[in-house]
Amino acid sequence: MKTTGHQGSGGSGGGRSGAGRPRRPARDHARNAAYDVVRAVDERDAYANLLLPRLLRERGIRGRDAALATELTYGTLRGLGTYDAVIEMCSDREPDPDVRDALRLGAHQLLRMRVPPHAAVGTTVDLVRLRIGQGAAKFANAVLRKIGSRSLDEWVPIVAPDPADDPVGHLAVAHAHPRWIVSAFRDVLGASDELAELLDADNARPLVTLVARPGRSSVEELEDAGALPGRYSPYAAYLREGDPGQIEAVAETRAAVQDEASQLVALALTRVPVGGDGEELWLDMCAGPGGKAGLLDAIATYGDLAGLSAEARGRGAGNLSAAEGPGTGGGPTPGPAPVGATGAEGPGAFPGGARLLAADVQYHRARLVWETTRTASVVTVDGTEPAWRPGTFDRILLDAPCTGLGALRRRPEARWRRDPAGIADLGKLQRRLLGTALDALRPGGVVAYVTCSPHLAETKVVVGDVLARRTDAEQLDARAYLPEVEGLGDGPHAQFWPHRHGTDAMFLALLRKQP
Repeated sequence: MKTTGHQGSGGSGGGRSGAGRPRRPARDHARNAAYDVVRAVDERDAYANLLLPRLLRERGIRGRDAALATELTYGTLRGLGTYDAVIEMCSDREPDPDVRDALRLGAHQLLRMRVPPHAAVGTTVDLVRLRIGQGAAKFANAVLRKIGSRSLDEWVPIVAPDPADDPVGHLAVAHAHPRWIVSAFRDVLGASDELAELLDADNARPLVTLVARPGRSSVEELEDAGALPGRYSPYAAYLREGDPGQIEAVAETRAAVQDEASQLVALALTRVPVGGDGEELWLDMCAGPGGKAGLLDAIATYGDLAGLSAEARGRGAGNLSAAEGPGTGGGPTPGPAPVGATGAEGPGAFPGGARLLAADVQYHRARLVWETTRTASVVTVDGTEPAWRPGTFDRILLDAPCTGLGALRRRPEARWRRDPAGIADLGKLQRRLLGTALDALRPGGVVAYVTCSPHLAETKVVVGDVLARRTDAEQLDARAYLPEVEGLGDGPHAQFWPHRHGTDAMFLALLRKQP
């Protein structure tokens, strides 16, 4: 990333005014914003994806300055483990937390950005002088000059364990992931070169992926707004740059930001034949903040328009004009859904004509679901103590609470925030939720168990434990309902990967309720 226009800001960090007094450095707004976010993440567990956009907006930081602040923030948070190892090697004492966060920003510029070393050192020293003090600035100057004396490739063999003696420890430092996460990923992928590819993919900045909710928007509309068509999902589009909120369809909730794997696991649920007559009833059991519920709501109402015949697509898309804006409850009322539409081009294409109930245990998350759906009923309910009767639903999506290890590309600080000790409690909750989901299915119905984590203790182990205690459920081969995607594993579940598919590491298991 080019940083012309920022590189000279602040000089070398040691200038003096014409009167011989140390000059007061000018405030570098991009670097100060990045520093404030990194400090907030470190100090009070703030979420970078929520705080950074607000700071940029409040401070009027736009264009190249906003791009610089974004790269500094997310790049620094991704590389903390590596940068801390290098900082420790270059320091004669433990830096105070506020100084350490500034050093991390400087290390990222020196080791991973195309910022000239003198500019990376100078602007960071100026930031420390302005925000912390002169003494800390001298210390930062000395440490950063040592860091800049070697490239990242030269530092890794010095600060990381020998790969022959400790391969997991080496990968953890070299690729900036906690050791326990590297071990968990290796348990799934095995000790192969693919593990390093996954860790590299976690450290790459992802494209923004959009979903065109069927019957309400289209990929063509998103392309007209500057997006590119997705690779797998018929409703996906990639936005290379820019604010997705400025796209009309997104602003009107006819489209949204949603990872492509997240779209596909919801779509797979709708493709499984469940039999029965009449209108289907669906449940999104842990629906907040509403991404999957928004897609399911559209498909339930208008059908899988990408998988239906032209005639059926016309009946579905005609129910809502593109001119109608967003609405929930009080918004536009869609026309009759194409119940019983026929002519599916592919097996399992849902023709529309279902009702969706979306539930979440937290009111504020249920409120977000209400705001993003059009026709769904939304309730605040604890899925482990359901308010519905057993045997009620035809299809259930259980996007279970999990560690989120599959989304480290988009939430880089999560890798340092998560604790492996919490997996046991999450596993208990996941088992209870999957059990109540199966209870809520009618015979012949299907539940999609989904986690945004590939950790075995949250995926295969949970499904296996629940099935071992029941005689009324069977696991389907989820890959059969995702024929457009290769590399999903040996089955019967489907596992997405950042390095294979360019998506989050989403896990999907499909379970059918037997008589």
